[in-house]
Amino acid sequence: MNLGLTACMKREVRRWGTRKMYFFGMVFVPVLTAIFFLSLLSPGLPLKVPTAVVDLDHSEMSRGITRSLNATELLDISQKEESYDDALAAVRRGDVFGFFVIPDNFEKDVLAGRTPTLEYYSNMTYFVPGTLSFKGFKTIAVTTAGGVMKTTLVSLGADASQVGALMQPVVIQNHGIGNPWMSYSIYLSPSFAINTFLLMVMLMTVFSITIEIKEGTSPQWLATAKNRIVVAVTGKLLPQTVVYVSVGLFIMWLLFGYSHFPVNGSLGWLIVAMVLTVIAGQAFGLFICSVVPNPRLAFSLTALFSILSFSFTGFSFPVQSMYGAIAIFSYLAPIRYFFLIYINEGLNGVPLYYSRYWFAALLVFPLVACTLLRRLKKACLDPVYVP
Repeated sequence: MNLGLTACMKREVRRWGTRKMYFFGMVFVPVLTAIFFLSLLSPGLPLKVPTAVVDLDHSEMSRGITRSLNATELLDISQKEESYDDALAAVRRGDVFGFFVIPDNFEKDVLAGRTPTLEYYSNMTYFVPGTLSFKGFKTIAVTTAGGVMKTTLVSLGADASQVGALMQPVVIQNHGIGNPWMSYSIYLSPSFAINTFLLMVMLMTVFSITIEIKEGTSPQWLATAKNRIVVAVTGKLLPQTVVYVSVGLFIMWLLFGYSHFPVNGSLGWLIVAMVLTVIAGQAFGLFICSVVPNPRLAFSLTALFSILSFSFTGFSFPVQSMYGAIAIFSYLAPIRYFFLIYINEGLNGVPLYYSRYWFAALLVFPLVACTLLRRLKKACLDPVYVP
């Protein structure tokens, strides 16, 4: 059995040299993706979103509001338009992501005790810049309204300190637990980089197995393993596992070593989670090959599920708020459990006890894949390729 395993491993390594696809999918794409996301999100939080202001008043007070808008860390008043229509056209062209409108006679209405209306518009088609521009506009609008109210009350004879306490009776302090820098990269980069890496693990596993069936070499593959499907699968996937774990550890070094992402828990358990996630990803690909031993269908199913896992595993929307029929798919994706372990060990630093179920879930994937090996063996002994 050991001789068959060794022969299968050598055969698999030799096959890597026959196609550039192996190096491209196993090493190049995962590393390049990790570097791309770390570079893209290196500022941590998008700042200075390009916006516009429509000043219809042209008074000292309106110019002060414009300066306040430009002074915030979220907004960059890159354009000053003369009308609502011009500002809306700039949004449609993509030049700005929102605009702030100061109405005509704004200062005069404020001094007269009337209630002028400040309007702001954000392009929520682009969620992050739209949300940031909305936040910046709302902050300035609320601050301006409070300042006007305070000035009015003081002019009527109220004490300035009493007015301040009346307008803000409770002072709020915001402390980000686990991510005090409020960095998007600390949350998103591991999610995107590891999920893309796992996507390639699944796809390359499917490729390496189904290509044997497509080319009609699967009987030879089994013969090398003395017709033992367990030995054949282990001999094919074990060398890949070594490469994937090495690439995964390199990505983790980029995240936690080079980029200094916080590890408030145990780095060792994160490494164990990475190894188990790689094995779970290979097991998922093996399961798909056993169910659908056809390259085209297996690739389609794996790619579809992996791409959708960006959405239904909780990266962008909490699983608890999803419809039950959709949320159930989140528990079928291996990346979901690595993500939960990363939150516990990397950001929250909680004891291993709270991650025990997620580690156990990663161990279930290879066990499930083993239940269909007989079906895969049958397909390999009689390879039929349907284009």
